[in-house]
Amino acid sequence: MTVEFVKVANKADIPQGSARVFTAFETELAICNVDGEYYAIADLCTHDGGPLGEGELIDNQIECPRHGARFDVVTGKALCLPAILPVPTYKVELRGDEIWVAAQATASGAR
Repeated sequence: MTVEFVKVANKADIPQGSARVFTAFETELAICNVDGEYYAIADLCTHDGGPLGEGELIDNQIECPRHGARFDVVTGKALCLPAILPVPTYKVELRGDEIWVAAQATASGAR
């Protein structure tokens, strides 16, 4: 089965240690730069739909700005309450300086 990818950004758009929100295939995604590695997660906290891309990114964890739920941006796993469900993750491909994201989330939010 072929996975469709779509270009969402350039590397220069997302400074190291930050997350930025982009729309791809009618989905809001938070693209995170962790030490030069890029990860894509849904931009919605599984607790209450908060905008994860506006949260603080520390190492591989992003914190929802509403209630402090934290998620692992690599696996999507919820790391603390109030969130208990993982956030969907998306495969990322780097093509030169471009960031491409798979059109389908990985199964169960895991990579």
